[in-house]
Amino acid sequence: MLLNMNQMLGVAKENHFAVGAYNVSDSNLFRTVVEAAEENDSPAIIAVHPTELAYCKDDFVKYMIARISNSPVPFVLHMDHGDSIQSIMRAVHDGFSSVMLDGSLLPFEENIAKTAEVVRYCHMVNVSVEGELGTIGQTGETVKGGMTEVKYTNPEDAKTFVNKTGVDTLAVAIGTCHGLYPKGVTPKLRMDVLKSIKEVVDIPLVLHGGSGNPDSEVAEAVRIGIQKVNISSDYKSAFFTKAREVLARPNSGWDPNNLFPECIESGKKVIFHKMNLFNSTGKAALYRQAQIKQWRNELV
Repeated sequence: MLLNMNQMLGVAKENHFAVGAYNVSDSNLFRTVVEAAEENDSPAIIAVHPTELAYCKDDFVKYMIARISNSPVPFVLHMDHGDSIQSIMRAVHDGFSSVMLDGSLLPFEENIAKTAEVVRYCHMVNVSVEGELGTIGQTGETVKGGMTEVKYTNPEDAKTFVNKTGVDTLAVAIGTCHGLYPKGVTPKLRMDVLKSIKEVVDIPLVLHGGSGNPDSEVAEAVRIGIQKVNISSDYKSAFFTKAREVLARPNSGWDPNNLFPECIESGKKVIFHKMNLFNSTGKAALYRQAQIKQWRNELV
C-alpha cells in the first residue's frame, strides 16, 4: 500500500518505532528494499534523490508505484533532498507521496520561506513535506576521505521553523554524516540536542546519515523520538561488495540473473538488521488494521 509520510510516521510515533528510508536508483536496489520489507512485514520508505531520479528516469517511478501500491506492506515513495521547487514539482508530477526540500544551507529565513512555499503546493495534493534544519556532515564517496563539519540543529530555531512552515516532518542534525565513515572514526550522536528538540517540536523527527552509526546510539535516538532513519551506504556497500565477489569468480558470467540474486540477498541482510534495530519488524500489521478500521467507518 502506498501512503504519505503523515500516514506512515503517525503510526510509528504512536507506537514508538522508526521506519527506515532506503535510497534506490535501479530495479535491483528497489527489489532489495521491497522484498526485505515484505519478508519482515515491516513498513519502509523508498527514497530517491534528484540525481537518482535523473538516472533511473520518470518511467521507472511508474513501475515502483505500481509495485508498492499492490503490496500488503505500507510504503512511502519519498523525494530525498529535493534541491529546488522544480525537482519537487517533478516528484509530485511523477506520483511521489512525500517530498523533502533541503534548504539547510540557506539562511534561516530563506529556508523557512522556500519550505513554506513547498508545503503550500504539496498539501493541496495530499503530499507530505519534510524540511531540514542544521547541516549533516559529509564523508564523500569513499571511506578514505575526511568529514565536513556538522552544524547542530538549534531547538528554538526548530520550533520556529516548524510553526512558520507547517512541515510534516523535520530532519535534524545531531552528529551524523552522509556516507561511510573514514577508518577509525566512530560518530557520537548528541542525544542532549535531540532531547531538547523533542521537548519543543511535536512532529516526527528524521535522522539523516543513518549508515555507520553504532546500533546502541541509533536505538537510543529512536527511543527518544526519531521516527525516520535514512539508510543508503550501509546496504549498498553490502550489495556491491557481493557483486565484486561474484564477478571475481572464474566463469561467473555477465548475465544479471547470475550476478544480482546474491547481491540482493546481501543487501537484504543489512536491511533486516536495520528493521530490527528500528523496531519496525512486524509493524506492517498495524497499518492494515488501521486501513480496515477506516473502511468500516466509511461504511457506517
